[in-house]
Amino acid sequence: MIDIDYLNFLENILTDNRKERFLEVLANRTKYFTVVVEDVFQMHNTSAVMRSCEVFGIQELNVIEQRYGKRIDKEIAMGAQKWVDINQFDSVSNCISTLKNKGYQIIATTPHENDCLLEDFDISKPSALFFGTERDGLSSEILEKADGFLKIPMVGFTESLNISVSAAIIIQDLTNRLRRSNINWKLSDDEILEKRLAWAKNSIKDIKRIEARYFEENPKV
Repeated sequence: MIDIDYLNFLENILTDNRKERFLEVLANRTKYFTVVVEDVFQMHNTSAVMRSCEVFGIQELNVIEQRYGKRIDKEIAMGAQKWVDINQFDSVSNCISTLKNKGYQIIATTPHENDCLLEDFDISKPSALFFGTERDGLSSEILEKADGFLKIPMVGFTESLNISVSAAIIIQDLTNRLRRSNINWKLSDDEILEKRLAWAKNSIKDIKRIEARYFEENPKV
């Protein structure tokens, strides 16, 4: 449960413009689609994907790190790590089972004999969109467990795109279609309160000192 009194206390520190901007952004946030990147060696690519998630309203980014353990490149992410939730997994199987339990279908973004063009993709089901590297693509485990395959139509000689470019194209297309649909894609009231609290904390300097002072003056019964 969100401590509403604490939320109000923190939001009173923020400007009215900041609070209004939070509400505007949250009105366009969704968990209906989620994005997954697998073992992306070049960390700036993961950071760029995170930035695309933030810009186009995807609230959660899932990162599978079986081979490489790297930190988000904050310069590339441009602050997006403050507004997007990052879920880290140490194995493909753990990530897929977690997402399936949340009700997502597993969609591999890669050319495949049973693939679907982006423009024809059915958005009626919550989907986890998996992206691999330009060089290696997605692992065989993901391809074997995928519920569907999605590709971007291309008409040039080049057969693949950088992961960050592919993610931006797909996320922008699907989220735009989602917002024009009658699907219930928005965050719940509880999820909005949760994000308001998290974003308020991310926006206040010396939050630990302020938080400690608040709870010292307002001890829980």
